[in-house]
Amino acid sequence: MQDVGIWSLVPPLVAIVLAVVTKEVIFSLLCGILAGTAIYAVSAQLGFMGCVSTTVELMTTKLGGNAAMILFLAMLGALVAVITQAGGSRAYADWAAKRFQGRRTATLATALFSVFLFIDDYFNCITCGTVMRPVTDRFGVSREKLSYIVDMMAAAAAILAPISSWAASVMSYIPAQEGMTGMQTFLWAAPMNLYAVGTVFMVFWVCSRKNADYGPMAAAERQARRFGVQDGGDAELEELKVSDRGTVLDLVLPIGALIVFSILAMLYVGGFWSGEGLSLFEAFGGTDAPTALALAGFGSLLVAFFLFTLRGRMTFGQFFTAVGNGVKSMVAPCIILTLAWSISGVCRELLGTGQYVAGLVAESGIPVQILPAIVMVIAGLLAFATGTSWGTFGILIPIVVTICEQVAPELTVTALSAVLAGSVFGDQVSPISDVVILSSASAGCDMMRHVMTQLPYALTVAGCAAVGYLVAGFTVGWGYGASLAVTLAVFFALLLLCLLILPRLMPGQEDGAESPAEEAITAEEV
Repeated sequence: MQDVGIWSLVPPLVAIVLAVVTKEVIFSLLCGILAGTAIYAVSAQLGFMGCVSTTVELMTTKLGGNAAMILFLAMLGALVAVITQAGGSRAYADWAAKRFQGRRTATLATALFSVFLFIDDYFNCITCGTVMRPVTDRFGVSREKLSYIVDMMAAAAAILAPISSWAASVMSYIPAQEGMTGMQTFLWAAPMNLYAVGTVFMVFWVCSRKNADYGPMAAAERQARRFGVQDGGDAELEELKVSDRGTVLDLVLPIGALIVFSILAMLYVGGFWSGEGLSLFEAFGGTDAPTALALAGFGSLLVAFFLFTLRGRMTFGQFFTAVGNGVKSMVAPCIILTLAWSISGVCRELLGTGQYVAGLVAESGIPVQILPAIVMVIAGLLAFATGTSWGTFGILIPIVVTICEQVAPELTVTALSAVLAGSVFGDQVSPISDVVILSSASAGCDMMRHVMTQLPYALTVAGCAAVGYLVAGFTVGWGYGASLAVTLAVFFALLLLCLLILPRLMPGQEDGAESPAEEAITAEEV
């Protein structure tokens, strides 16, 4: 790793700015990676070929290290394709259309479904997006709205649940403290995770209320109602002949198998049945989620194979033709993910972007009362720049806990929750975040459109959370319970005020005229 100071911020800035300006994510990520490896090569005096070789080696390493995730995505694409061709998705959409009362019920069902998939954010956003997309399409819910629900709920549910891959990751970074385990610290911090708690509330608010959308999302929703939902992907799947004999079970059984196999595989990979006496939580904490998901994907494909071929829904040849087309539909997300992992590696392993930002925080000498709010902002900026919340956890949690132990032990839990809140926020608004990429892909939404429509919603919750952490910092001396009650009261009051006012201030379009955001959507898709 090279200490290049402020130059370590250049790669993520290049990628993010170019992504916003050009709307070409692959080009932007490549430019960010090359900018980072060029800075590294100059600092290490490696020359031009050193820059090229470093880029290739880094991308190769990241692709190899995440091969299990790529394999899972390929098998998930195949599973979606065979379910679609067997008629399962169509049958489920027809079934839902008869039972759901409209757009409101469809979006609420999507949010509730996501809550039950709290075990892992990757698994959550991919499964929820692919299963619920035919339902929300049927009721004219925009792909932007679907990807927003999927993205927000996947991370929020995982970071609030004590048994999830995210919780296990967070607890692995928490230093041992006298009289308090990592699990206890996490449980104390979860209710104070204002961004995650507020995100869950806001998702159900905008799903359950009429005219609750604002900004670009409101324009996207009107566009979907007027012109219908425009398909943002799955061109390979459109070529398949869909069976008209499919049933709801043709979707429920394979997806149910995927959920059950995912949980069992996580326990298996984590050593639950290894004979070492590991508890359920210890097994979840020690698991390798991508490997477990790959095993689950293979198992669910086997279930689909026997379910469809033995019942005559598909022939042997049709099944594997669909598998091939499904894998091809996942090529673009896999390329973008590989580049996102690579630029994260440039920031973390070559240039030390996280350490540079964390050092600025440690040396700032800010008043302890505003430490939680400042920590949230720094965590958000770091996660936004690196595209990873887990990486931000690993960098900031040990530093923040150490600072609090030295200057304000009573702020430890509050500051820790601020790290979690800021990290999730930055991850959810970063164009180079893997979860953002997967959410938009599973929902069939253009990635940059997903980011731009989601951004005002995320900023609303984050802004209210920052104020909440200011309140928490000044009330921490009242005791945890009193501080939590006052903080939540102020936070929710401010959030409710914003949710009531913003739809009027930012309608996205005046009557009879399209806003710039809606004009852009119309020009592209109509």
